[in-house]
Amino acid sequence: MDQKEEYHLRKIVNELKSKRGRHTELISVYVSQGFDLNNIISQLANEQGTASNIKSKSTMKNVTSALEKTIQHLRLYKQTPPNGLAVFCGNVSEREGVPDLRIWAVEPSVPVNVRIYRCDQTFVTEPLEDLITPKDVYGLIAIDNKTATLARLRGARYDIITKLTSEYHGKHRAGGQSHRRFERIIEGQSHQFKVRVAECARDAFMGDIKNLRGLVIGGPAMTKDDFVDGDYLHHELKKKIIAVEDITYTDESGIRELINKAQDTLKDVELVRHKGVMQRFMRGVVSDGPVAYGADVEVAITAGAADTVMLSEKLGDEEIDRIYGMAKEKGALVEIISEEFEEGFQLANTFGGKAAILRFRI
Repeated sequence: MDQKEEYHLRKIVNELKSKRGRHTELISVYVSQGFDLNNIISQLANEQGTASNIKSKSTMKNVTSALEKTIQHLRLYKQTPPNGLAVFCGNVSEREGVPDLRIWAVEPSVPVNVRIYRCDQTFVTEPLEDLITPKDVYGLIAIDNKTATLARLRGARYDIITKLTSEYHGKHRAGGQSHRRFERIIEGQSHQFKVRVAECARDAFMGDIKNLRGLVIGGPAMTKDDFVDGDYLHHELKKKIIAVEDITYTDESGIRELINKAQDTLKDVELVRHKGVMQRFMRGVVSDGPVAYGADVEVAITAGAADTVMLSEKLGDEEIDRIYGMAKEKGALVEIISEEFEEGFQLANTFGGKAAILRFRI
């Protein structure tokens, strides 16, 4: 699945997830590759008969109408598409008494290996989400003695799992025996906080340990080194540590700093790749190098000068499809970039959603 197909499928999934029926009346149908569509149509026709027994007249009408519309759509196909088919239909109106019966059909570019019929208040999107969700996951831990943030990096996005704070008091002015007592208290607070962070890391990452490609840990030098070297992390997670970095912050900004610091280690991750290409472009802007942005991008593509084209997800579907096709015809690499990180936000809001690194000046 190329980036354009993934982008469109993600938009459809997000749209479907935003819809909700007033009752159990949204239809989801998945047809696996090679399965006979006639059998699916017969099943849906039987479901129409069952739906006629629904006590609520409005719900019965919505369900039977959605089933009929789905059946009529399936009859447009001579056979199941090569990679299977997913169809979603239902009344998604947000206003009582004003129907809005809509249908979506997805022919994925990779095989659908499930067969599902479901009538519910929400559409079943998990099988499609599995197609666009990168399987490889990286765990991120930013930690000092007072705060810690755990995140999951997958594809072009990172998700904050949890944020923790401690009762650590740090420095004190007491002397003599009081000094030693406070030292022990502070050491105990630091130790207990690291234990808590390690327990959260176990809960967050051990359940998907097979897909966990690596663990990246950052923080002030002594604190993070003590956490890594001490007997805190589960032994299976310790084996997964691929980078330990010095960072200043341990909140969400620390997670972003950690990703930046570990770019060489994480170079194959989509988010890091996108950050890298945008940083190359930004250096070109600053140094007056061979780059283009805004309306000049299409001029550069037409001239065959574009080497790498960056398109923001914020652009409209038609514009993305048009420019993507132009660039591919000219042999350019195309990256479709989200605005969920700083450079992606700049692409969308400062450079008109379009930028390019050029082979030569025009």
